[in-house]
Amino acid sequence: MLNIKTGKEEIIYLLTKAIEKFKAETGQAIIQNTNRKNYESLAILLSDISNQLPTRFEEFGAESYSVVLNQQSQEYPHRKYDITGGQIKDALIGIVANPRPFLVDACYIYLYGIGRKAFKQNPVDDNLLKLSAEDKKEESDVSQKKNVGLVKEISLLKKKNKVKGRVIKIMATGFVALCIVLGTLFFMHKNSIEDWQTLKKNMNILPYQPTQQEIDSLEGVWICYTGSPQARISDPSRYHKVVSNLIEVNYKDGYFTFNRFGASFNHIGYMQFESPGIVSIYSRIKNNSTNTESPRHSLLNLNTGKNYLTAISASWNFDMGEKNKIIGIREVYIKLGKGGVLEEVINEIENASCKCKVIRWRQEGAKTKSFYLKNELLDSLDLNEIKPLINEKSILLNIPEDGLVLATDTIK
Repeated sequence: MLNIKTGKEEIIYLLTKAIEKFKAETGQAIIQNTNRKNYESLAILLSDISNQLPTRFEEFGAESYSVVLNQQSQEYPHRKYDITGGQIKDALIGIVANPRPFLVDACYIYLYGIGRKAFKQNPVDDNLLKLSAEDKKEESDVSQKKNVGLVKEISLLKKKNKVKGRVIKIMATGFVALCIVLGTLFFMHKNSIEDWQTLKKNMNILPYQPTQQEIDSLEGVWICYTGSPQARISDPSRYHKVVSNLIEVNYKDGYFTFNRFGASFNHIGYMQFESPGIVSIYSRIKNNSTNTESPRHSLLNLNTGKNYLTAISASWNFDMGEKNKIIGIREVYIKLGKGGVLEEVINEIENASCKCKVIRWRQEGAKTKSFYLKNELLDSLDLNEIKPLINEKSILLNIPEDGLVLATDTIK
């Protein structure tokens, strides 16, 4: 019977293969760092296997496992043979010398359909085989013989032709120089990766990998209502005003980018999931300036169960110069659908007739829809349920000021 690897070497290889298979089957990448939550989805999958071992160990070809009677909880992760994200993380980074047998058997069953005991009798993966002392000695002897033969051949070539010897010397020097360059590039790349990992940790970039369901729920076209015009000093009739924005959200490598079309100006920015259902939103005014103008930050909760979502935002009243004040507002998001593209209508009769910004939503196989973005009275909206969320009471001023947000309509 052939010997197979054990301990750290065995479990690191098995978990690495399991992560690759999990990504290929589910499309969900597992970020391999020290955050145990990243490994939880794989841990749950392996736990479904390991908890079958007491009753199916003979079928799987694994060592026997005792059946747990009167177990307090049948829910993950409180069962005896449950595997946690922390256990996978510790084993993968090599700090576990003797991994739990049910973790090892679960990996073998997931990868090869059989337990470790059956695999040892008929190995199907040479990478798990452990070389014997004789094999290692034979491999070393072959390597030494090759090296001796190479030295003799080089010596013979030098004796036959000094010119060729000089060429070999030049080539060897060039090879060493190339190795130095490649080594330098490797360490620069390694340092770059380490710097990126430090930056991600310090800036909390991509702390959570969204599921496909979460990606589908956020990606698409949204309409957003905000009451920020109610704090715009330059508008004497700002009482009870609301403005609608159209937002086009696209997924990109763990985070989301978006274009936000407003009545007066556009925004660009990104979104990322901080945890299940919780999304942070960062945007800035879209222009040709190299400076970040009027940055705004929001938190959006997708776990509401309603047809609209509310976000709390640190924003601006988007007035001119010193009148542009920081405010806190509530915004209402309603998803319109997915697919297609948003296009801004410019220099058409439609712009002049509505005195607003016109956005068209073009979708393949569907009728093009037009949206007219402008500041309008909140009472003109048909959505009565959302009006209390974005009226003048929803505005929070950075510095309290009388008369900025109008409590009643004083314009006659």
